[in-house]
Amino acid sequence: MQQLQEIINQENKKNPLTDEEIAKRLGMGRSDVVKLRRSLGIGNSRQRMREPLEKAIQEIMEVSPALSERALTQKLNEAGFCVSRHAVSDVWQQIKAVEVMQPVNGELVESYEQQLSGGNIEKLQTAFDALIGSQGSLRTQVELAKAAVLYPPKGLHTLIVGATGVGKSELAYCMHRFATESGNKPEDMPFVVFNCADYAETPQLLMAQLFGYVKGAFTGADADKEGLVEKAHHGMLFLDEIHRLPPEGQEILYYLIDKRKFRRLGESDSFREVSLMLIAATTENIESFLLLPFRRRIPMVIELPGLAQRPLEERFRIIVSFVREEASRIQLTIRVAYNAVVALLMYECHGNIGQLRSDIQVACARSFLKHMVQKEDLLKVEINDLAPQVVKGLLYLTEQRHVVEAILQGDLEISPMDQQRYSLQETTYLLPGEVYQEIEDNYIKMENQGIDISIINRVISDELEVKVRQLIRQAQKNKRNLIRQDLEKIVGEKIINAVDRMIKLAKTRLPEIDDSLFYCLSTHLAATCERLRMNSKLIVNPQFQQLQNEYPAEFELAKKMVQIASYYLGDDLPEDEIGFITMYLKAYAKKDPLNEAHVGVVVLSHGRVAEGMVQVANRLLGVEYAKALEMPLEESSETALQRALHIVRQADSGKGVLMLADMGSLVGFGKLITDSLGVVTRTVTRVNTPMVIEAVRKALLPDADIDEIASSLTWDNLSYELEEYHGTLKSKLPDAIVSICLTGQGTAEWVARMIGDYMPENLRQVKLITLGALVDEDMQSRLMQISQDYNLLAVVGTIRTIVPGIPFITAKEIVKGNGLEKLKKIVQLRRGFSDKVGNEPVNTGSLLNGLIHPDLVLIKQPCRNKKEVLNILGQRLIRQGYVREQYIVSIHEREALSQTVFQEVALPHGSPEYIIKPAIAVMTLRQPIEWVDGHQVELVFMLALNSYQKDAFRKLYALLNDGRQLLKMKQSENIEQFIRVVTDGDMF
Repeated sequence: MQQLQEIINQENKKNPLTDEEIAKRLGMGRSDVVKLRRSLGIGNSRQRMREPLEKAIQEIMEVSPALSERALTQKLNEAGFCVSRHAVSDVWQQIKAVEVMQPVNGELVESYEQQLSGGNIEKLQTAFDALIGSQGSLRTQVELAKAAVLYPPKGLHTLIVGATGVGKSELAYCMHRFATESGNKPEDMPFVVFNCADYAETPQLLMAQLFGYVKGAFTGADADKEGLVEKAHHGMLFLDEIHRLPPEGQEILYYLIDKRKFRRLGESDSFREVSLMLIAATTENIESFLLLPFRRRIPMVIELPGLAQRPLEERFRIIVSFVREEASRIQLTIRVAYNAVVALLMYECHGNIGQLRSDIQVACARSFLKHMVQKEDLLKVEINDLAPQVVKGLLYLTEQRHVVEAILQGDLEISPMDQQRYSLQETTYLLPGEVYQEIEDNYIKMENQGIDISIINRVISDELEVKVRQLIRQAQKNKRNLIRQDLEKIVGEKIINAVDRMIKLAKTRLPEIDDSLFYCLSTHLAATCERLRMNSKLIVNPQFQQLQNEYPAEFELAKKMVQIASYYLGDDLPEDEIGFITMYLKAYAKKDPLNEAHVGVVVLSHGRVAEGMVQVANRLLGVEYAKALEMPLEESSETALQRALHIVRQADSGKGVLMLADMGSLVGFGKLITDSLGVVTRTVTRVNTPMVIEAVRKALLPDADIDEIASSLTWDNLSYELEEYHGTLKSKLPDAIVSICLTGQGTAEWVARMIGDYMPENLRQVKLITLGALVDEDMQSRLMQISQDYNLLAVVGTIRTIVPGIPFITAKEIVKGNGLEKLKKIVQLRRGFSDKVGNEPVNTGSLLNGLIHPDLVLIKQPCRNKKEVLNILGQRLIRQGYVREQYIVSIHEREALSQTVFQEVALPHGSPEYIIKPAIAVMTLRQPIEWVDGHQVELVFMLALNSYQKDAFRKLYALLNDGRQLLKMKQSENIEQFIRVVTDGDMF
């Protein structure tokens, strides 16, 4: 110990000895020197050089204040130092920052330059020193932030918007430091930080953390507790991920902003006063996720750009700051190879600054392992230390070579003595601070045990890769939490917990299982539980025995998963569920998407609609699959088409692209794209969110077929399309259905017989025509001729044919799916249309009379919540034969996404695919119940309608908007009175 002290005392202060050099002099290992030096409180060579270096810089700059940093570095090295220009630059900048406040007669006063320029302004800028770009691409944002802090009397409430990793939290911290440094706020001003996502799955706990609670407010509230709002009194409250705050929480906040008052949970007799400045941050579209009254009360909105939108000069400075941070952590000089810096500058960094920081840390950690083996003074980061996606950045060098060459002339070398004034905040992308120490400790431990260097290298490499994977999983965890939260609203916590445990078991046997299985199992179990609860007929799995024989491993796993589900749900699930779950396990085993063709999905809309639908679908299914194109109303169709061509190229992988369009010119893009690119496209119109979810779910299946998906989606809107088409039919022509195969004899005739056997009554006046693609030379002309001689209702078969306005149903759907049911409905709708031709207009009152039957009306029911109402009305429709069992599930799904509520009336409705015959079920409530977001409901109409009941719906809508008639409906004491109000308006 004494020898070490003597060596250090005698060393050259301008060029101190490294730990390796000291170890050689003492004849001991470097690791032992490090431990001994640290125990004596002695810094490393860079830290020991700091004081003489600062003194030398000050002396030189006093003589030559205009000297450049390059010339300053040269003079220092000539004087005996061995330092880089980057190290000199940082030390000089920090010296200048300290000199901003100069002591005179024991008091701190402003420098002469400050007094000339307005004093406070120069001093305040130090708060944003750590924010790279504050004088560049972020200048506007920084000025807005300063204005928000300084605005009298307490500052302006601020919302910071930007993608993940752009630096929203850092800006908030800078605003707090600015407030204290400016003298606008006291130095001990509280700065309270809360991430709303931490408690998003338990809204009550989130509200309790934020606003506090009184004893007895809820189970477990044994004493009064102060909330974060109170802790931020006379200070700042920073709410990160504000979009995860539930609506009721937003309502309390905007009341707090207005009145400066709030109540703790469970408090009803008095308000508490608080004065604070609110800073909120979000990655989402504020118009979609924040209530309008809340948005209006936050006057300052600051939008931060992504890393790709910032100049390369700033990105380089960010890289330098992160490398400096790592050098400080490991107390080693880091040299990053030129090509590695170029790759970091140019690669596509989707996670923005947070991901860039993570990728630099991973590269330094990998390089640190090499340093331990080679025992070099420098930590050298080479191109092969970077992640593969980072290395790809070299491919883009030619695009901005001139900019890169102006920034960077060689390797980047950073010394650990280069300190930052403010350290950047921790992020989800950050490797643990002790990772280097762990690598070093493990290396020394194994080295002392005499383990071979190659084995040490391999073991520590494996450990490092594990830490990297943990980091990636941590970053992805937020995404899975979002999926879990959204699903819980639909299916309930019990099912989510059951599926969570089932997935964990599945991944022990099938590690590559797809995450989207979570969504599918959750919705499937929800439907099964609903049927069990209602004592409905359970679905039998026809492939049960086949699955058990062909997939024994998946079948055994599914059996255990069903046992878990039964335990969590408290009910024995039928044996057939084992078969269904086996099918899911088989279908959702992960495959390499680059090697597998799949059906692409592109959603097109006018205005800002498509992106929202795509986000919901991708988020619920846990994928990044569907793509969106939004066409502003002022954009030309030609420009939009060019963008669509690019998106379809990205979406296509060999099985075609499904185009889901809303209306207008976008509907015709599919054919134009097929003609231009040769990519198979199918277009489905009148797109909505449930349609997009269903399209993505079906496209994810390994045997997905674009025609079948398009056909199944079209069925949801089939009634509307048929109404448009049937309106042009010639009533004097006979009706026909065409069945097509290659020969016109095999499959075509067999399908025709199936159709005839399934609905003989409906086909008495419909001719079935069979055609063969090989026999009939010009198939398209033959079909057009048939459409001239007949009212062509539909085309079915094995060969896809396109006849404008005519539905096509595949033979596979006829055999295995609901194709026969579709065809039956087409014929029934046609007959219904024919019956109307030439008749007088139907009275809308009689229309409602035919839809609202006495056995579907329930008066003065004592229901307590929305779910109970939906289940009772849905089961009534099922029992009376108006809808299928799936209808009630589709209602719950649609209600979870959007609701129709007005005038204390709710109009729930499900997918028309599951309607057998149209009807309306009605319930009046004894006491109003909350339907959604505080809206009370007294009257519920469950609509099992398709577009043929438009007139009836208009009549109902008119009645509901008639205050007098609406009151009569609510006051009806029995079914007879209610029916009379609905049908003719006379009552009492």
